[in-house]
Order: sequence, then C-alpha cells, then structure tokens
Amino acid sequence: FMETRMLHWPDSMFTYVNEDKILFSSDGFGQHYAGVERFDDEVGEAIMPHAKKYFANILLPYAPLILKLVDKVKEMGLAIDMICPDHGIIWRKDPEKIINSYVEWSLQKPKRKAVVIFDTMWHSTETMAETIVASLAEEGVDARPMHLRSCHRSDIITEVVDAGAIVMGSPTINNGLFPTVSDFLTYMKGLKPLNKVAAAFGSYGWSGEAVKLINSEFEQMKFDIIDPGVRINYVPDDKGIDACYELGKKIAKALPEE
Repeated sequence: FMETRMLHWPDSMFTYVNEDKILFSSDGFGQHYAGVERFDDEVGEAIMPHAKKYFANILLPYAPLILKLVDKVKEMGLAIDMICPDHGIIWRKDPEKIINSYVEWSLQKPKRKAVVIFDTMWHSTETMAETIVASLAEEGVDARPMHLRSCHRSDIITEVVDAGAIVMGSPTINNGLFPTVSDFLTYMKGLKPLNKVAAAFGSYGWSGEAVKLINSEFEQMKFDIIDPGVRINYVPDDKGIDACYELGKKIAKALPEE
C-alpha cells in the first residue's frame, strides 16, 4: 500500500498486488472514457488523448507530486504488468507508456506551440486572433486557435499542458473581460499550468481594460508576459493588423526551437 494523498483526493492510495504484478492506481492513469473496451490494446493510440485530457483537467495541479510519486515507485523496483485505475481502461499492453506520459505531462516542458484563446463580440478580436495565428504559423509555431464558444474549456486546457505560449484575447465589456474569457482564466488558474510565456490582445469601444485584466491574471499564474499586449479601438485597421502580426513574431521568438 502506498499513500498518494491529493492525487487527487486526501485519502487516495495505490495498491500493488505482488503475486499478479498489478498496480491498482486509484485516480492515477485514469480517463473519462466510456466504451465496451476494457484494455488499452483494445483501443490503441486513440486512448492517449483521453488520458491526456483526464490528466490536464484533474491532475495538472498536482504535477510536482506526480513526479515525486513516479520516482518513489521506480525506487521500489516494482514489476508492473498491469495498471488498473478507478475509471477508464486498464493498461496491460504497455503500462510503462502511460507512466512515461505522466512524467512528460507533469514536467510541462514547453514545446514550440502556442494556444490562442479568445472570444469576440463583433469579430474584431477574432480578426486579431486570426492574424496572430497566421503570424505564428509563418514562424513555424504549432498555433492552435481556440474560440471559447466553439471549444470546451476541458479541451483547451488539454492543449495548454504542453504549449510554450498562452495568448488570450478578449473584447472589453462593462469595463471588464468578456464572460467566457473570465471563466476560462479562472479555470486555468485553478489548474496551475507552468512554464508559459504569455501575451494578451483585444478590441474595445470605450475604455479597453480587457488586456490589462488578462495580464493581471497572467501575473498571478506566474506566466512570463513578453509583451504589454495589443489593444485596438473598434475594427483593426492596417496598423492594428500589423501590430498583431508583430506580436505573433515576438511570441515565436520566445519559444524554443525544435
């Protein structure tokens, strides 16, 4: 028996059956997956996105604990033929694969990847997002545009795990953030992603506080803000489009080469 407190409950525990070389891993290595399959070899590679999504939305805040736990298990020299989590499929073909994936996801080593998360009222902020994405792509960055009313926040945070950059855009409404942007920032902050560079952008009509408010949230998450952000009054003109394009190039320069 091995206590695994806060992975992700205070009373979580691993149980290893020596005779069968089975690790009952509680919430570790699980997925939110419903299907007739019971084992990883019956699903194939299609199970890995489910496992990553589960990790991102449930276990990401505990990434440092996971790294320590994996080290502890390796020190014990357990021969693991099968991993049985509380929910999801059972890992029997290659248990080491999901263990190694957990280490990779927990390290959160930034890739040359940027997640551009935004919402828009009258398409101005959306135009800015599209320009930033195009600029990033030209620089060889894996740029993932995520419209907050088209993409579920659980899918967005899954993309965030291994991204090197988080770029967020919001129009200003009632001197504040667009509600979906505020919602996602709250959700992301609670999951405590690490090792990100960040930048903000947004269109506004009157006062334009959104970019400042996004940067404030980035600071609380200890992201490296590489630019004060791009604020555009109303519809982006050629000068505004150029500013968004340059922001994309600046973000690309801050990301590791692969």
